[in-house]
Amino acid sequence: MANVPRLKLNTGAMMPAIGLGGWSGVTEEERANGWTFMLTALKAGYRLIDTAWIYGTEKATAVAIKKSGLPREEVWITTKLQFFQESLNNLETDYVDLYLMHWPQTSKWVEGNPDPMDEDGNIITTDEWTFTQTWAKMEKLYESGKAKAIGVSNFSIRNLEKLLETAKVVPAVNQVEMHPYLAQPELKEYCDKKGIVLTAYSPTGYKNVLTDPTITELAEKYKASPAQVVLSWHVARGVSAVPKSSNEQRQKDNITLLDLDPEDVKRITGLDRNQRLCNYANKYGKVWGWTYEQLGW
Repeated sequence: MANVPRLKLNTGAMMPAIGLGGWSGVTEEERANGWTFMLTALKAGYRLIDTAWIYGTEKATAVAIKKSGLPREEVWITTKLQFFQESLNNLETDYVDLYLMHWPQTSKWVEGNPDPMDEDGNIITTDEWTFTQTWAKMEKLYESGKAKAIGVSNFSIRNLEKLLETAKVVPAVNQVEMHPYLAQPELKEYCDKKGIVLTAYSPTGYKNVLTDPTITELAEKYKASPAQVVLSWHVARGVSAVPKSSNEQRQKDNITLLDLDPEDVKRITGLDRNQRLCNYANKYGKVWGWTYEQLGW
């Protein structure tokens, strides 16, 4: 079984550097069956599952942990708001290891519709409630012990600065899109200074990155998969990652990390082109209801 390294959070907790992305699809069947790939991952040695209320896979996470036979305290659960108590109920636990604010923007509340869209297909956002207000509520969850650590996701330097103007608790984690084509060096430097650990989603950069000549060359050099090279690059930078895979062999490969030469780490970082491959602006210039300017991107 692979020995996955851990990164120390500002709470003192040691978080696995590689976890399993818990997004499982959009249909009820896909979400309900998510436990199958989660279970194979736990058996392979994963000890972190990254889910979210909006993913619809919190119940599947609970099933996988139960079927694995692992004690609850051995599996790190990260989930993301909207409804905290409902998340705890879904996960069949009385605490989560990390609770994240999924996005800085606030969507308009519509009963029975967590993602209300306007006629152009953009999420309807509101300024009536801000992320600083949400963070104040999350701080209370942290104080209660029901969220062992709290953090944010998709936050830029500008929005982190705004958050920290009123925050009593510094976020433990900022989960963002990050891969060799989007290395985000300025955000990395800023978060390092603030004691905020970065977690990469879409960490391998899909086929765009995995077929890059530099990555394939290094894969040959280390006799490993391109994904192993990229994930090892993340960890070498002190970044955690939550790759999603339902393939048993790739799951095992993804937690079998390489000891990259420092020069190779620099070469991979040098591929940065500030290119978003997962969450990028639509034809209206918006990402989930906000512009790049609002997001600070």
